[in-house]
Amino acid sequence: MQSALWLTNVRLESGLQTDNGVVIGTETELCHLLIRDGKIADKVPANQAITDDLPRLDAKSNLALPSFIEKHCHLDKTLLGSKWQPVTPAKHIFDRLDEEKRLHAEHAVSIAERASLYLETALRSGVTHVRTHVDIYPEAGLKQMEEVQKALQAFDSKLTYEIVAFPQQGLLRSQSAELVREALRSGASLVGGVDPATVDGDVEQSLRTMVELAASEGAGIDLHLHDPDHLGLFTLKRLASLTREAGLAGKVAVSHAFCLGDISAGQAEAAADMLAEAGIGIITSVPMNRKFPPVRLLQGRGVSVSVGCDNVFDVWSPFGTGDILERAGRLAEISGWVNEQALAQGLQYITGGVTPLDAEGRQAWPRIGDEASLALVDASCSAEAVARKSPRVATLFRGSVVAGALD
Repeated sequence: MQSALWLTNVRLESGLQTDNGVVIGTETELCHLLIRDGKIADKVPANQAITDDLPRLDAKSNLALPSFIEKHCHLDKTLLGSKWQPVTPAKHIFDRLDEEKRLHAEHAVSIAERASLYLETALRSGVTHVRTHVDIYPEAGLKQMEEVQKALQAFDSKLTYEIVAFPQQGLLRSQSAELVREALRSGASLVGGVDPATVDGDVEQSLRTMVELAASEGAGIDLHLHDPDHLGLFTLKRLASLTREAGLAGKVAVSHAFCLGDISAGQAEAAADMLAEAGIGIITSVPMNRKFPPVRLLQGRGVSVSVGCDNVFDVWSPFGTGDILERAGRLAEISGWVNEQALAQGLQYITGGVTPLDAEGRQAWPRIGDEASLALVDASCSAEAVARKSPRVATLFRGSVVAGALD
């Protein structure tokens, strides 16, 4: 990493264009950014001459956006790098779980190789942080996590990451609690879980085991919850209660949480208030064939909401590109966010809440002292980038180009 350099001719959003009070576009400015020790140290207009001899990288008027966060993926499950294989029918989730175990045992391409291909794809899409779930169960032990760690360690200088010890076969059903504990002591930072009712068959014991593991090991929780309607809502209520009791506010997330899309608006509002009070976040993969949580409602009531790609060509789905900006665009399209501000604000679900303009249209990013991790995009503004899934030109992580190329 260069200790200091200039990123020149960077397009930044500076405000909103209005006509009689109606937003009709986004104003931008061209700037030079001084990057020192991985952070943004200065910002000057592009028409101001640079008088020092520091190295320069030319952004060529491409738009800078905060780099992206992939909040939900499965690096050990992807079949990237493998020949095409369709998804075969499964009568029950347990049939699919058995199929997945067989695949892991028999696949010719190593998990580390496939995970590395995914990470390269993520970097090219503008991602510099990944949260990955890794399957933990007795037959595999920690082998899959070790393979994923091998891949991640090769990307140490390109992105940050966190690992969820994920008992896909069921925390109780596969008797994996102590294996999950071992995983937490070997590099994982979150306890995973899946459908305490449907898969584990015991909501109370499954949730209590997750919370005990997290509390005793200083970890967080990321629960896959597919159970619908009031069964899912009951599970959320118990998790919220246990989270408060254990003092885990801010360290717990629920992925999918389809139940929040199944219930009435009034029930969803009450559930949102409960989640906000407990400090539980929601992560959605924005499925096209299933109701999903009401993102804006949740966020408006104080719930942290994020988007992740989830499946990228695996035994569960033949689809998925690993492009998180594409997923943000899908969220906007399904949600009917078509105007300039709504599209631009949709970016926050893949950036940890950071957007170039705040809700009032004032410049909010980048600021002096911010980490110099950004995506350079061939777009005129955030709204265009989200709507058109605009091409990524380069990804910078702490001031270094880690995907794409700049002169």
